[in-house]
Amino acid sequence: SILGARTAPRVGLAWSGNPIHKNDSNRSIALARLRPLLAVPGLRFISLQKDLREEDAGVLRGLPALVQIGAQLDDFADTAAAVSLLDLVITVDSAVAHLAGALGKPVWVLLPYAPDWRWLLERENSPWYPSARLFRQSARGKWDEAVSEVAITMQQLIQGTTD
Repeated sequence: SILGARTAPRVGLAWSGNPIHKNDSNRSIALARLRPLLAVPGLRFISLQKDLREEDAGVLRGLPALVQIGAQLDDFADTAAAVSLLDLVITVDSAVAHLAGALGKPVWVLLPYAPDWRWLLERENSPWYPSARLFRQSARGKWDEAVSEVAITMQQLIQGTTD
């Protein structure tokens, strides 16, 4: 398997979408901002990020525990196959969010303060994707709070499964 041996629960990460998308500056996150997630022990992190931005590529080189498979994902079929092998996907509002949701995989979506209309407002779930949990910015640009909430939720889940 391109994901390696199953030594811990597998969590896929995708932190940015298409850079030419009109709302990309609001919905994409720099990889460096996800460091609190990568610090949660007991998980194996897999990068589903196909196209790496220059600043993210440099950060990724410094994160050897984040397994990079994005270069091996040629199309949505490849990405779907990888997602099917994961226990959880954490992503911004990108194609990966919709793919994981359509596959019924647990997917946690990091949403900007003013999200795309499909995610609706003031809710933590999606009527279209029952396996999705939504984590929202409390104000424009406040990614650190949303990422921290995801990290805390991950730690609570791990503690609940290991106690």
